[in-house]
Amino acid sequence: MVTHGYTRRGVLTTGLGAAAGSLLTSGLAADPARAARSATDNPLTLWYGKPAAAWLEALPVGCGRLGAMVFGGVATERLQLNEDSIWAGGPHNYDSPEALAALPQIRQLVWEDKWQAAQNLADQKFLGRPSEQAPYQVLGDLALTFPGSAEFTEYRRELDLTRAVTTVTYVRDGVRHTREVFASNPDQVIVVRHTADKPGAVTFQAAFSSAQSSTTAAAGKATIALDGVSGDTQGMQGEVRFQALARAEAKGGTVRADGGTLIVEGADEVTLLISMGSSYRSFKDVGGDPAQVAERHLGRASRRPYEVLLRKHVRDYQRLFGRVAIDLGTSAAVALPTDERIARKQLDTDPQLAALYFQYGRYLLISSSRSPGYAANLQGVWNDSLTPAWESKYTININCEMNYWPAAPANLTECMEPLFDLIKDLAESGARTARTQYGAGGWVAHHNTDGWRGTAPVDFAFYGVWPTGGAWLCLTLWEHYLYTGDERRLREHFPLIKGSVEFFLDTLQTDPRTGYLVTNPSHSPEVGHHEDGGENVSICAGPTMDMQILRDLFGAFEEASTILRLAEDMRERARQARARLVPTQVGHLGQIQEWQEDYRGDAALSRSRHISHLWGLFPSHQIDPRLTPDLATAARRTLELRGEAGAGWSLAWKINFWARLLDAPEAYKRLSNLLLPARTAPNMFDLHPPFQIDGNFGGTSGITEMLLQSHGDQVHLLPALPAAWPAGSFSGLRARGGFEIDLEWSGGAVLRGKICSDLGRKLTLRTAKDVTVTEHGRPVKGERPEPGVIVFNTRRGGVYDVAVSA
Repeated sequence: MVTHGYTRRGVLTTGLGAAAGSLLTSGLAADPARAARSATDNPLTLWYGKPAAAWLEALPVGCGRLGAMVFGGVATERLQLNEDSIWAGGPHNYDSPEALAALPQIRQLVWEDKWQAAQNLADQKFLGRPSEQAPYQVLGDLALTFPGSAEFTEYRRELDLTRAVTTVTYVRDGVRHTREVFASNPDQVIVVRHTADKPGAVTFQAAFSSAQSSTTAAAGKATIALDGVSGDTQGMQGEVRFQALARAEAKGGTVRADGGTLIVEGADEVTLLISMGSSYRSFKDVGGDPAQVAERHLGRASRRPYEVLLRKHVRDYQRLFGRVAIDLGTSAAVALPTDERIARKQLDTDPQLAALYFQYGRYLLISSSRSPGYAANLQGVWNDSLTPAWESKYTININCEMNYWPAAPANLTECMEPLFDLIKDLAESGARTARTQYGAGGWVAHHNTDGWRGTAPVDFAFYGVWPTGGAWLCLTLWEHYLYTGDERRLREHFPLIKGSVEFFLDTLQTDPRTGYLVTNPSHSPEVGHHEDGGENVSICAGPTMDMQILRDLFGAFEEASTILRLAEDMRERARQARARLVPTQVGHLGQIQEWQEDYRGDAALSRSRHISHLWGLFPSHQIDPRLTPDLATAARRTLELRGEAGAGWSLAWKINFWARLLDAPEAYKRLSNLLLPARTAPNMFDLHPPFQIDGNFGGTSGITEMLLQSHGDQVHLLPALPAAWPAGSFSGLRARGGFEIDLEWSGGAVLRGKICSDLGRKLTLRTAKDVTVTEHGRPVKGERPEPGVIVFNTRRGGVYDVAVSA
């Protein structure tokens, strides 16, 4: 088979893969033209044989700050536009002034097992004001209307992941039209290029529209503008002003703006530039000038020819995307349109679909989380609504963190920068919430935040009174260090980690029944443990997830404090507190307990999509088949009891769980279920349903975990390789400890590989069979403490070849 990948320099390469494409189906074999086309097309392409009829069929482009959904229409092209700072409402302090006075009573009610009373009091006094946060909102649409007949032929619409360019081609009235769209991070504009194979054949009108309060007008001879303001919400007036500009530059023909309509007539080719700006400067300041932002980017991009814009965009994008290549095998199914491949429900006969899904996740992260720009929210950057599901916020009891699971292992640490900016903001607003609602130092964030960086509990007490969202986010700062060894960034991030630890050292309570240190009040996210007074209650003290998160938080703080030689006194306090946290326990059904108490009945048998008490299995490694086999067995039992139900993101989490349990068949089963039409839209967006992007990122992470794991001070190659991928390769995946790895396998086992050591640290390498390790052709000295394990020292910048032992 032919596969496409990249060298580390980002140059596209083509080579022979490990499988020969023997999985031809009778239907494809009967269409040799389609099958032949699959051999020459770029397999890292989503493609379709018709225009998008719905939003979940449109193709996303983005550069972090800007996003667009491209429908690929013929008579009308719709570009649905987003700018990542358009939030309803305005700067707001959500903290409840009544919370601190109510806190002791809430805690006492929890100690007395009066859960409903505690939860009711939390609903009344402890929730933010208002109790709902603001939604992320759409900017609007730009519609391009083309005159001509309704008939067209030879249609193809695609998204090339290797270039981050969408293309639509078709023949209409005897003329072949080609339209390309991309979002440029270097130039901060969306670029549309329309060409035809007949001179003077490009004619269209372009106009903005928006569901927001807005106006349109001409903004120059060849430019139109949309000006608007974000919506009101929860009694807060919309304060984010925005402007979008569209400017056409044509070769041949004429261009003019007539009111809010851009008119292009008789051109040979047209480049349309779309720029957007908002008044949002920070979560505290919306006093910016959106017109100045939009015009600055548009003016700069207008001075560059299309070829330069495209070249800069592709070079910038490939610098990130081109670091990783993956080959899981192929079949004639690659000749089918992407929506048909998903509809077939046959991942076993289409292994390249899994590779496409993996790389699509990387594409989406690059496209929705870049600087300048804000962190990827529940929908990345793509949203067509004023009232999206779950407000398209940042849900930090799983979803926001899941967005960034693939960032480091899939070699995209730069995409974590907007998340780090979010954490810095939350540490500021969360310090106020810590004082106001807990009388504590440090900072806290609960289960949701928005553009105004709300950190108080929101929604309902059943969901919102969970204080460890900020703690989990802090562990992404530590993960960055584990992968990169970047001590400068660790020093920069240390105050954020320290502030979270300070909060918990101030607020952890001694459980009067057990003597353990616990959070109170809290809950195991979105799961109830009792019916009390006819209502489901979740409020509790010391749920398992909290204890696991804090165990890692305190541990990370201790290590970072030691490395940086900072906060020595506080380091000892954290060490002592860590030793007093509730250990992870096994319950009466052989499961990991979700709470301190081994609750019976419906609680133990919950089928919730949330499996928060397995946080210690993934993303942590407190539960490990090798190091804690009893807990690993209990984790497996937990997954069996939880069942198959779950949203797209929940299925994605389960891929990672089963991979960590080294169970390839079960991990692959969840991946197969994730790629069914009920969970993956025609454009490969994850479906909760509705669309929620964390499933895409969690799925990419899960595939990585099947191929490479690097927790517990070792690097494990092919730890959960499914039988469906007997031969393949990857290059550029990252492991903790500063290692970059290329690998080829055959017959389900390592064949050969290459390990680059950035930091020169000792490496414990685990494989199913013994391997030899050489540097410059010479054997590397190492210890072999058990079969399949070799431990050896590396040097900074060293490159080590791995091969199966003879």
